[in-house]
Amino acid sequence: MSVLVFIILSLAALSVLALRGGPLPYWAAVVAVLTLIGQVGVPFLEPVWSAWSFPAVVGWLIAAGLAVLSVPSLQHQWVIRPAYRALKRVMPTVSDTEKEALEAGTVGWDAELFSGEPDWPELAAVAPITLTEEERAFLDGPTEELCRSLNDWEIRQERREIPDRIWSLVAEKGFLGMLISKEHGGLGFSAQAQSLILGKIASRSPDAVTIVMVPNSLGPGELIEKYGTDEQKAHYLPRLAKGQEIPCFGLTGPTSGSDAAAMRDVGVVCEGQHEGKTTLGIRLTWEKRYISLGPKATLLGLAFRLYDPDGLLDKGEDIGITLALVPTDHKGVEIGRRHLPCGAAFPNGPNWGKDVFIPIDWVIGGAERVGQGWRMLMECLSAGRSISLPASSTAAAKAMLRTTSAYARIRKQFGLPIAFMEGIEEPMARMVEAAYLTESGRAVTAAMVAAGEKPAVISALLKYQSTEIMRGAVNDALDIHGGRGICDGPSNYIQSAYQMAPVGITVEGANILTRTLITFAQGALRSHPWLYKEIEALQDWDEDRGLEAFEAAFRGHVAFAAANIFGALVHNLTFGLLASAPRQARATRGWYRQLARASRSFALVADLTVALLGGRMKVKQKITGRLADALSELYLLSCVLKRFEDDGEPQSDLKLVEYCARNCLYRFELALAGVLQNFPARWAGIAMTPLVFPLGRRRRPASDRLGKEIVRLVLEPGAVRDRLTRDIFVTEDPADPTGLLEHTFKKVVATHEADRRLEKAVRDGHVRRDYTSDWIAEAESKGVLSAEEAKALKDVKDLTAKVIAVDHFDPAEIVPQRKPKEVESVAAE
Repeated sequence: MSVLVFIILSLAALSVLALRGGPLPYWAAVVAVLTLIGQVGVPFLEPVWSAWSFPAVVGWLIAAGLAVLSVPSLQHQWVIRPAYRALKRVMPTVSDTEKEALEAGTVGWDAELFSGEPDWPELAAVAPITLTEEERAFLDGPTEELCRSLNDWEIRQERREIPDRIWSLVAEKGFLGMLISKEHGGLGFSAQAQSLILGKIASRSPDAVTIVMVPNSLGPGELIEKYGTDEQKAHYLPRLAKGQEIPCFGLTGPTSGSDAAAMRDVGVVCEGQHEGKTTLGIRLTWEKRYISLGPKATLLGLAFRLYDPDGLLDKGEDIGITLALVPTDHKGVEIGRRHLPCGAAFPNGPNWGKDVFIPIDWVIGGAERVGQGWRMLMECLSAGRSISLPASSTAAAKAMLRTTSAYARIRKQFGLPIAFMEGIEEPMARMVEAAYLTESGRAVTAAMVAAGEKPAVISALLKYQSTEIMRGAVNDALDIHGGRGICDGPSNYIQSAYQMAPVGITVEGANILTRTLITFAQGALRSHPWLYKEIEALQDWDEDRGLEAFEAAFRGHVAFAAANIFGALVHNLTFGLLASAPRQARATRGWYRQLARASRSFALVADLTVALLGGRMKVKQKITGRLADALSELYLLSCVLKRFEDDGEPQSDLKLVEYCARNCLYRFELALAGVLQNFPARWAGIAMTPLVFPLGRRRRPASDRLGKEIVRLVLEPGAVRDRLTRDIFVTEDPADPTGLLEHTFKKVVATHEADRRLEKAVRDGHVRRDYTSDWIAEAESKGVLSAEEAKALKDVKDLTAKVIAVDHFDPAEIVPQRKPKEVESVAAE
């Protein structure tokens, strides 16, 4: 008993010291006092060990060592300086492109999660979904009009392109200039408004949203608005806003996909002829592919590496990545034929040029901006990646939930709606979670961007998480629809999302790359409270200045590590009871505590991973991928709790919060356990395990019972269903496939009791049901149904037949009637 009390006392004392960032003299004093107590005891505690036993000797040696190191000069000489010199020798150099990527975005809530001590007021300060009257009117007006004008089957199958009437509508209504300021002829909408508008269009047609998304994401419009010269802004921005110019941006090439900085596209500063005059300019040679809107574009934004061998710009020979604006009708520009990504209809294709001369003032920002292209791209990507794909992925998840829940409520097998079968209930619960989780992340992140943040790490994790969650939701929807989902045709409302899901997974940084190389690796450097400061100090050419900066950062880092070690152990031993939570959170206070507890464990493992792996993190991608997953779950749970509060804390949504929270924390634990089990330095993995899991892994996913409860919430028309699928295109027009679904769904729910009596009569043999009988009329004649009920069920029967019907075609409609042209390919060349 004395030993147990002593252990608890020691742990409490050292934890308080660590969490309060106590200086070394305090540590020396506390260790000495604890050692003395262990030797001689106190009134309420007998001695734990004999006077000069091994533990006592070790305790006094540690206390003496800490006391000696408390002397600043000795600490500097024996610890700081040796650590500085050792790390300086082994620390890999951060390349210019890596440094620009790291410095391009901003840090915010991700840094709080890395800290292990989330500052809840900072999360609360993120604005809820807020639109101006003009933005809301645009979402409810022109966006609704555009959605009603879209025919998905016509676009992706009959035409395999976006009709001219749709291009005209998006140009006329200003869709192509949402991010361009009003000063330059655009709409100047907030990031939140852009996200919701893109999402609503995406819920109707993934192809159509692409032609709106690209001009409002990373490309000429945003780059000119932020970095262009006054002349470039005055000339191009009004034309882009009105759709008089169609932009595209050439970044990816045959040899530079995920590794975009390794591009072989080059420009050489020289003099040449332009409009009959000798002009300072650039001779370009490039080859790009996968360029969205490329085949339709009139203005090509181009990324290339610029060289100045003759020193004409006086900025060195290798100037670096540079961005330029090149009209696609400029001499030498070659626009290739179309790619066909997953059979999509939006224009996408290659372009190239050889020895194409452009004047220097075609560089975005002019000659002053040469060599700054990578930073410009990363700054824009940090914001843009937070909006476009999360918006479209979230909309897909919500649309799949709305249509699938309606279909599963309408479709019957074994005498009951398939939605009430546990085999269907399981994927439906995942779909409910997907809709709530992605919308939470989308809304909170868009609000951050609207407030001026450029969340580089958050944008990366949200991109890969939202697209992966969307893919899961689409697959679940297809499984539940069965044959109705796989048979394509005008009435199929799932196939377009299924076709386009891999495109979202691949673009703007393929998910494999984003998960394993970007999210945690960049997050550790940008969001860690001390690491980047240490690296900057180590890379400072002035050793005295570097050592001084390193000392301050190193001391902070050591205190941070000690706080994580003891904080993680205490929180995990006490199940988070001592963790912080916002005062205003009542219904969700427990989940906030669990989030804070998990954050402390993550901070511990992340910190030691960086310290022990260092530059090897780039090759230990399974470890960094799992840490990215862990960080993602913490972020998404933060967004879930924030959304619940922003929505007014509806009691009906508490089950949704619980379901998401349990699964987020379970997946977090799985990811962290995977890191520890596979940690390259086995001793470190073994040492961290009792700190993170002192009582073993205890998290469990949400229960089947809870899954059943949240599914039942969406099987009835009402506020919960509408909230889960808010801001997507919804129609009740029976002439539209999804409108027919909505219309029938409401009638099925309204006639549920009458249908239940009818089903019982059929099962009991009182009514015969087959294709030769009128079973509803028979049920009415036998008093099972009233005349009004019989009429309503006949209506439901006819509507249901239309809902479950699948398209079929004359072979002449689907078999090519002409010999296809020879297809160009790299292999053929």
